Amino acid sequence: MKNLKKVIWATAILGLIICGFFAYTIYDAIFTPNTSFGNKEANIYIPSDASVNEVREQLSPLLKDWSTFEAVAKRKGYTSNIKGGKYVIKQGMNNNDIVNALRSRNIPVKVSFNNQETVEALAGRIASQLEADSVSLVEAFNNVKFLKSNDFNEDTKLSLYLPNTYEFYWNTNAKDFRNKMLKEYKRFWNDERKAKAKALNLTPNKVVTLAAIVQKETVKVDERPKVAGVYLNRLRKGIPLQADPTVIYAIKKETGNYDTIIKRVLYRDLEMESPYNTYKNSGLPPGPITMPDISSINAVLNPEKHEYLYFVANVSNFGYHMFAKTLAQHNRNKEQYIRWLNNQQIRR
Repeated sequence: MKNLKKVIWATAILGLIICGFFAYTIYDAIFTPNTSFGNKEANIYIPSDASVNEVREQLSPLLKDWSTFEAVAKRKGYTSNIKGGKYVIKQGMNNNDIVNALRSRNIPVKVSFNNQETVEALAGRIASQLEADSVSLVEAFNNVKFLKSNDFNEDTKLSLYLPNTYEFYWNTNAKDFRNKMLKEYKRFWNDERKAKAKALNLTPNKVVTLAAIVQKETVKVDERPKVAGVYLNRLRKGIPLQADPTVIYAIKKETGNYDTIIKRVLYRDLEMESPYNTYKNSGLPPGPITMPDISSINAVLNPEKHEYLYFVANVSNFGYHMFAKTLAQHNRNKEQYIRWLNNQQIRR
């Protein structure tokens, strides 16, 4: 009888030791810090359709022990419900914290783009910042049904995209990116801006088209309202815009090479047959020649009021222009620019 009690007590004690060991092992796996990097935090990017192996490939270099993480991840159901996105792993996190972060803390990223001349260029820029690839982005940007239903077409589709910095989740797909840009566009074109456009006898798309020319003509933000005023004066008087940037764009569009650098427009270029050649065609071109900054759009909506009809680069104050009310005055101003081009041996 005494021996039986001893056996029972020994068995009970052994059971407690074993249970304690397993409890400690589980606790250790869940709550012991499991990061191995020296920085305060590390970012990982999980694709939308990622497998456990893909997660392991990214995460294991950041962990002391992948196996304990995987055990906790399975227990919490993460391995069967992996979510794409950008996640932050902080130094000293335990497996429980890491799994919780990967399950519910998708971090937004800043997405920026500037004055792209084609949707293909825009797609490449966005694809370098989000999960969506450039092919799917181009398809979304060119979707005829989408364009038509939102008053855009092949020529005006660039108008939708306002250069700026926006917040997106990294795993945003092409359609969601495009649709958010539409919301931003509609938010920008509020009643006040629409009223200003109407007062100029322009639609929002035409404002953007003109703003794109202003954008290309001057890099000086403070000069853009003055340049916009010149073009609006010419439109009101029925004078062709005669904007060199539209001719340059026409050349690029015809050749398909938008990386072409043209520093000097030649007289033969002015004879080019293209709806974008504003020397041969009156009024605005069919659509924007680039994605203009908001400052250029606002310059068109709030133009400087004056009587100037001409301007040419001011070689005494680079970046700015010399303005004229008459052709005779303009030709005198133009002489200094032509001399400078020749002295610099700029032929094209």
